[in-house]
Amino acid sequence: MREEQLGDLTVRIVGGDDGDGGGDGPVVVLCHGFGASGTDLVPLADEIAAPPGTRFVFPEAPVTLPAQFGSGRAWWMIDVMRMQMAMLTNQKRELTKEIPEGLAEANAKLNAMLIGLEAAIDMKREKLVLGGFSQGAMLATDVVLRSSDPVAGLVVMSGAYIAEAEWSQLMPSREDLPVFQSHGSNDPLLPVDIAERLRNALVAAGLPVTWVPFSGGHGIAPNVLDRFGDFLATVLG
Repeated sequence: MREEQLGDLTVRIVGGDDGDGGGDGPVVVLCHGFGASGTDLVPLADEIAAPPGTRFVFPEAPVTLPAQFGSGRAWWMIDVMRMQMAMLTNQKRELTKEIPEGLAEANAKLNAMLIGLEAAIDMKREKLVLGGFSQGAMLATDVVLRSSDPVAGLVVMSGAYIAEAEWSQLMPSREDLPVFQSHGSNDPLLPVDIAERLRNALVAAGLPVTWVPFSGGHGIAPNVLDRFGDFLATVLG
């Protein structure tokens, strides 16, 4: 595993011809979720049947969380108390109307990292799949929708529909972009209906969505990884 500092972000790079991102194969960038470490998703590189030579890149979120979160990091802070109260009282949060404070800053940092990645490992945007899990999936979606740079696919694992007023206006500009989206039917943190709303909006805007539901909570199920591999084979060839 190779570690680089690209812009303000530390990234871990695996795969490729030498296990450290060598070669000129396609690139899959996956952003971890809120409260996870920068290495949280790295093991997925060995579990996904990606095309030969694929490089996997795992950026570490810039925000260091308070001690009660352990060594976790975040792309932006969230109101944890509010989230816990909503879960306890079975209240649904209107996440679609929210534009999180810190989203724009995280967007800028991830974009800067992608620019650095082009030089660091000779990445071609048309052979890039960008995605993530939970908060990382939301950030990846925001970056893809607000950019005109080419991208081979978007991956949204256990993400949510946020910034609806803005995202819905941006989606048509990404018509025909393949999207891989998965979500647990019993997710207590981000209920599946908010993921279904995102899926429906993307499809209505002309983006083909590979929808992979699973019976479970806030996580990544084995069948998701199997289908993810199939998706990469299709979009990366």
